[in-house]
Amino acid sequence: MVLIQQQRSWSTRLEGKKKRLEEVAHLVSGVTIPTEKIVDVLELLIKPGDRVVLEGNNQKQASFLSQALVKVDPDRVHDLHMIMSSVSRPEHLDIFEEGIAKKIDLSFAGPQSLRIAQMIEDGRLILGDLHTYVELYGRLFIDLIPNIALVAADKADRFGNLYTGPNTEETPTIVEAAAFRDGIVIAQVNEIVDELPRVDIPGSWVDFIVEADEPYELEPLFTRDPRHITDIQILQAMMCIRGIYEKHGVQSLNHGIGFNTAAIELLLPSYGEQLGLKGKICKNWVLNPHPTLIPAIETGWVESVHCFGGELGMEKYVQARRDIFFTGKDGSLRSNRTLAQLAGQYAVDLFIGSTLQMDSYGNSSTVTKGRVAGYGGAPNMGHDPGGRRHSTEAWYNMMTSQDELARGKKLVVQVAETFQDANTPVFVERLDAIDVKKQANLAVAPVMIYAEDVTHVVTEEGIAYLYKTDSPAERREMIASIAGVTPLGMENDVKRTKLLRERGLVAMPEDLNILRGEANRSLLAAKNIDELVQWSGGLYEPPSKFKSW
Repeated sequence: MVLIQQQRSWSTRLEGKKKRLEEVAHLVSGVTIPTEKIVDVLELLIKPGDRVVLEGNNQKQASFLSQALVKVDPDRVHDLHMIMSSVSRPEHLDIFEEGIAKKIDLSFAGPQSLRIAQMIEDGRLILGDLHTYVELYGRLFIDLIPNIALVAADKADRFGNLYTGPNTEETPTIVEAAAFRDGIVIAQVNEIVDELPRVDIPGSWVDFIVEADEPYELEPLFTRDPRHITDIQILQAMMCIRGIYEKHGVQSLNHGIGFNTAAIELLLPSYGEQLGLKGKICKNWVLNPHPTLIPAIETGWVESVHCFGGELGMEKYVQARRDIFFTGKDGSLRSNRTLAQLAGQYAVDLFIGSTLQMDSYGNSSTVTKGRVAGYGGAPNMGHDPGGRRHSTEAWYNMMTSQDELARGKKLVVQVAETFQDANTPVFVERLDAIDVKKQANLAVAPVMIYAEDVTHVVTEEGIAYLYKTDSPAERREMIASIAGVTPLGMENDVKRTKLLRERGLVAMPEDLNILRGEANRSLLAAKNIDELVQWSGGLYEPPSKFKSW
């Protein structure tokens, strides 16, 4: 028997989109929204309760659109569910204060971490979840499919084709999630031109373009001035190079943002050269174009770099080093945050980063009391992906079992000085993230990197080779032995530490033939921004705030 079903529409999303577009037809010219009409258009296109994904990543901010969104009438546009990889600007949270938005799913909130924590506590904002970048991008195609996507690009032509230049970053992922599920895509651009240098996103994916009243905000987030690298960070960098990179033959890697990893980059042409390691380590990178990587590139250490995003001032240098970077026909960098995160998750041997807190077993988080910072891409790259099947020397070197089905492991390194600023210990008995879980009504504690994934911990005291043990008690002893004078470090037993060193579970600088007195700034290939410019042959053009001349 054939059941006759009541007729239904299978294109309700498309029909809803067409209706919205018709409502703004009198305000727009083709695909172009007049700059002064952006608020009026947003009030008609965005409906109460919509999921709105707003581009606000580590560096590139759709700042014109975010400033326009906070100006809409909350009687017309309210209860929005915002989806943002990075909450970085004041208006990102102003929209909650104004009642325009109600709920947020995010990955990172560094600059606004204190404010967002207070707003959660005050009930002004509902936190969906803290995500890794790849996790959040993935959910855009599953259960967080956006109704509206607000993105930024360098240029557009009059057909809506977009040129994103060096800072493509997450734009294609956001646009695709909306465009292919009948959402509405609005792109702010710095200028509208007749011909683009290259097409990064086709106009058929874009509904509207609007020329911003000023260029989108772009922060040189990954630039570290070598003047501020300390002797302690140089000592840690020497230990990483000798006790991890050389020991395990690390050739493909990701460096997190920070002075400790900048120190490693600047030691390769000096200390690394002394050790005869060129061609043996640090060849293939997934990394933003860090200026501190310039000396290593110029001296032949680096073979390739794939970037999450661009970096202000590095445009001409990247264009002149096409053999190293991924570039388009126009010569400018092609970055992609999603693909770089996946490369960092599956294709590299090592991730190295830092943290604000680590417990006695190696669990760590940047979410602390009163500060909901999130963790960006660190958990993507800072874990051992079970789906990996290709073998490299470093990955294979992590194998500790003789089982016939034994596999290698990705190196996940946490570098931290034992105390933060204001004498706050990094090593704690219990992560603040456990309390934040209750405060923010999260289902699980926001741990950045779980202990089971951490293979090495490095402090100014030494290295703990955590991958060599499965014993929680032994892990605690190993971490305590390098935790300095923190409460955990005071548990350290000198005799037990001697045994750990003899067994190769812990290494102090002396065990690696590193003299602490030689760890000083004389080893840095460049000691300031001016010297980085010289290394680049004048191609690196640092932002004014980094100039010391």
